[in-house]
Amino acid sequence: MRIVVGVDPAHRSASALHLAAMLARSSGADLIVAAVVPPAWPSTAGGADAEWRGYTKENADGALDHAAAVLGGSTAAEYLLHEAPSARRGLVELAEQREASLIVVGSGGGAEPGRIALGAESDTLLHASPLPVAIAPRSYRTGEGARVSRVTAAYRGTGASNALVFGAAGVAATVGAELRVASFAVVPRDSGTSGAGLDAEQPIADTWAADIERHAAAVVRQVTELPDAPTVAGVAIGLGETWDAAIADIGWEEDEVLVVGSSTLGPIARVFLGSHAAKIVRHSPVPVVVVPHGRD
Repeated sequence: MRIVVGVDPAHRSASALHLAAMLARSSGADLIVAAVVPPAWPSTAGGADAEWRGYTKENADGALDHAAAVLGGSTAAEYLLHEAPSARRGLVELAEQREASLIVVGSGGGAEPGRIALGAESDTLLHASPLPVAIAPRSYRTGEGARVSRVTAAYRGTGASNALVFGAAGVAATVGAELRVASFAVVPRDSGTSGAGLDAEQPIADTWAADIERHAAAVVRQVTELPDAPTVAGVAIGLGETWDAAIADIGWEEDEVLVVGSSTLGPIARVFLGSHAAKIVRHSPVPVVVVPHGRD
C-alpha cells in the first residue's frame, strides 16, 4: 500500500503531512511526498525557461526539505519532484504510476483553523481523482506516534452508502481502529427540516432519524459478521439547527477520520461531491476521506 501526499512549493503547510503520517503509520503504507512542478519548455524558449525552472525547482526543493523536517526521522518517506501541467494532474498521475491507494492534500487557505475549505486545486482534484482523496483541516496536527483511533462512515441509507460502510469497516480493521456509522440532518428552528431530503417539522426529523438508525444498525450487524470485523462503536445520529451543530452533535475523537462517499450523479469512477457530502466536508472537525462512487 502506498500513500501520496502533495506539498505546495508556494505554501508550506504541515497539515497534510501530519495526516499522511498518521495514515501511513496506522496502515503500514509507504509514504510518498511529492512536489509538482511545471514541465520544461522546449529548448527554443531560451534562457528565460532555465531561470524559471531554477526558481520553481528551488521552491519545490525547499518544500520537500520542510516536509522532511516536519515528518522527522520517525516517519520514513520518499521525497520527489514530479513534472505536470497542474498539481491536480501531477498527483493523480503519480498516484497511478506508483499504484497508490490514497492521495492526501491540505485544506484551502480560506478555511478557519480546524475546518476544511476546498481551494481551486483541491476542488479540481476531487472532481478528477479515480482514487480516494484525504483532506486535512487547516492547522491540523497529530501527536507524536498518533494512529487512527476511529473511522466514522457517513451513512445516507442508500445502497451506495451501505457499500461505503463495508469499505470503511475494512479500513478500520486494517488500521486497528473502531468503526462508527453516522448520519446528519439539519433542522432549522423556523423552516423545518433540510439536509435530510425532507421538508417537515421536528417530528418528521425524529422519525427520519429513527429510520436511519434502524437501517444503519442492520448494516452494522452484517459488519460484525465479517471474518476480520473491526470493533464497532455503534450508530450516531447528529441533529442540529446548523451543519456545524448537527456534525458536532455526535462528538469526535482527536485522531478520528470521517469517510464520505461521492455522489452517484458524478462521473463514473471519479470523486464528485454532491451538496450533502460537500456540506459535511466543509463542517467536519476531523480529516475527511472522500471515496469515489464505485471504489468503496
